[in-house]
Amino acid sequence: MMARVSELSRRAVLRLGAGAALGAAGAYAIGASVTSTPATAPPVSMTGVGSPLPPPLAPPPPSSPAPTYVSGSFTSAARGGITTNWAIARPPGQTAPLRPVIALHGKDSDAATVMAGGVERGLAQAVEAGLPPFAVVAVDGGGGYWHRRASGDDAGAMVLDELLPMLAGQGLDTSRVGFLGWSMGGYGALLLGGRLGPARTAAICAVSPALWTSSGAAAPGAFDGAEDYEANSVWGMPGLGSIPIRIDCGTGDPFASATERFIAQLPTPPAGGFSPGGHDSAFWNSQLPAEIDWLAPLLVA
Repeated sequence: MMARVSELSRRAVLRLGAGAALGAAGAYAIGASVTSTPATAPPVSMTGVGSPLPPPLAPPPPSSPAPTYVSGSFTSAARGGITTNWAIARPPGQTAPLRPVIALHGKDSDAATVMAGGVERGLAQAVEAGLPPFAVVAVDGGGGYWHRRASGDDAGAMVLDELLPMLAGQGLDTSRVGFLGWSMGGYGALLLGGRLGPARTAAICAVSPALWTSSGAAAPGAFDGAEDYEANSVWGMPGLGSIPIRIDCGTGDPFASATERFIAQLPTPPAGGFSPGGHDSAFWNSQLPAEIDWLAPLLVA
């Protein structure tokens, strides 16, 4: 029986999360102070905003181990034709397609911040500690809270309609994926995981999620108004009822009250919970070992 990673090597898993916050908005970096040399993939051109998701196809195993880190960019039609950067980290020696955790950044952050420090080293140590192997994927999502905005920028459609099909071509098994996010990304993990649905979403881990109980309470810029808030609400979202969810939040976090109310209306109590801490990297780092320990087995189930 696999020993729990928290018992085997807490320090190893913390290498997945020794990052920093960029203000209370919740930008967060997974990674340790390890320098990596990414292999850059050629740009991928994407078209077809809002097109239906293709059937998930697991790519055949590569003939040689996949790289531990690869990055690239594509022109996102869903985001108005802007260049969108992405990165994939894997543990070493992987020849079979891995299922990915899509790591969604907070406001004022990006894919590079999530990956800062060398996530591949952390993944290597986590696997050595006993976790089943998985990949971590980060992508630029801007500051639009991972849903379609009046400007036309739709980072949510970019993830579901452009990124996921592209990942299948990068040797990942996208038949089922996990979502992990902090602050704005925590809300995004709930929204996109719920929209993808239980057939494809293996698990959702929302950390200090940016949640508001009404459009009037939302931070300026989070939504375009009451109609936008309602159209992209995760409160009472049907798809969340059948997906394993973990929610972690600090008792001193400004989102703690709304998060407590959100948890209360879920049909099944989520994993995780409240513990001392604020909306900052110190709290997020302290929670990450248990979060990765919880996520990884669900990805391979």
